[in-house]
Amino acid sequence: MPTFAAVDIGSNSVRIKVARLVRHRLVTIHEDREVTRLGKSVFKNGILTPSAMARTVEVLQRFHKAAQRKGAQVVRVVATSALRDARNGSAFMEWVRSATGWKVEIISGLEEGRLIHLGLLSNMRLGLSPVLMVDLGGGSCELTVSAAGHILYTISLPLGAVRLTEEFLKHDPPTSKELRRLRSFIEKEMGRTARRILSFKPRVMIATSGTAAVLAAVCSGVHKSTVRESMQDVPRAKAVKIAAKLARLKVAQRTALSGIGPRRAEIVVAGAVVFAELLEKCHLRGFRYSPLGLRDGLLAQMAADYDQRTRSRRQIESDRWDALLATGKNYRVDPAYSQHVRTLALDLFRRLRPVHNLPPEYAEWLSAAAMLHEVGIYINRYGWHRHGYYVIANSEIFGYTAYERALIAAIARYLGNSRPAAAQKPMKLLRPADRIHASKAIVLLRLARALNQSRRGLVSGVSAQIKGGKVRLVLRTKGRMDAELELWSLEKERNYFREIFGRELEAGVS
Repeated sequence: MPTFAAVDIGSNSVRIKVARLVRHRLVTIHEDREVTRLGKSVFKNGILTPSAMARTVEVLQRFHKAAQRKGAQVVRVVATSALRDARNGSAFMEWVRSATGWKVEIISGLEEGRLIHLGLLSNMRLGLSPVLMVDLGGGSCELTVSAAGHILYTISLPLGAVRLTEEFLKHDPPTSKELRRLRSFIEKEMGRTARRILSFKPRVMIATSGTAAVLAAVCSGVHKSTVRESMQDVPRAKAVKIAAKLARLKVAQRTALSGIGPRRAEIVVAGAVVFAELLEKCHLRGFRYSPLGLRDGLLAQMAADYDQRTRSRRQIESDRWDALLATGKNYRVDPAYSQHVRTLALDLFRRLRPVHNLPPEYAEWLSAAAMLHEVGIYINRYGWHRHGYYVIANSEIFGYTAYERALIAAIARYLGNSRPAAAQKPMKLLRPADRIHASKAIVLLRLARALNQSRRGLVSGVSAQIKGGKVRLVLRTKGRMDAELELWSLEKERNYFREIFGRELEAGVS
């Protein structure tokens, strides 16, 4: 049974969760967290302090030993807001690598929101109505509107509890002037976002992370550890009242309240004000706290990559498809054309498997490249291949890592007269094995485009006859429609096909 470990390096605390995949479902076998306040100075001067880095590395070393004891075969370590903002983040990442062997991955705010969404949906059922998901961390606040399992809207705002406390709340307790400035800043950041959220009419808000747990604990009067084990409801009126009460108390008084530890007491006022403002601006009746979060999304992603039959696998595929359609729409790609090229590309991938011998996951990368290969035309028809590469490699496309986007972009890059070369940037950024694989995928995409050269979808599919050094593609056409343009276009690809696969290409119509 495979075992996975997810490590979340946040601006306020560091968390680990280890889970084992049993009958296509994840079973948690270990959890731990510790406040290290890594982002304490980042939001003021952009630098991680040596002491904060040392505390965090020490905790990560402990987590590393725990992951080894639990037999974790795959570990994914991600960092969020503090590392996104830190100018010396690379030094910290190298320190972690030398101390634990772990490679830290800095994820964007939108990817953070996607993973939280994945973690929630992989572990609970939310129905069809729009739901607002909120994760308020130390440096940022991720807001995601979801309905029927689809992300409708997501954004990351600089409204983390550590960031806001460091910037606005200098006194203990905060002065009225400080609180007014804090609320003004929150209102400014939330303005357009709240209006967009309201347009989806969510009736339920699900909140994750430490601040939400504290508010739920204070509201219910139980210890925070009890709250972390189950869902808890917090009405809006109580959330607003608690936020106002916390702002009047000193740190020592806040610590004395049920569910608030000393480190959380230092930053809880800012976080509570964000929740109160968010509930009021979005006209929500309250929020429901969930103990799930980013690490659950990471575990779900790892499980899906290992086992195609997990529930999270279907969610990831749905997220990816939604993202491809949204990106194509944003750059005014003809969806009927791109989807037909995708169908033909996947058909070629299956029919020519004995020829290309690509790893199975390349079907996904080829599919995505087919859907997005014309995005560059939106910028300029001249050099559209280069523009397309830049757009794909640098866009937020849900469900794909930065490396996967670079790989997809490279496959979509060489569809004109140019050919990939190892010294060129698109190929140079890839791993050596992927440079070879990508070159083969490029040929398949070029063939798929040739099969829809007239852009009328005349070719519905292909069959392949592979014999010795020859490959013959037999085109299935719709009715008696003429596919001469497609055959001409395939003829132009013969030399490149021979160069990559060492075989002669022929084509005809059935």
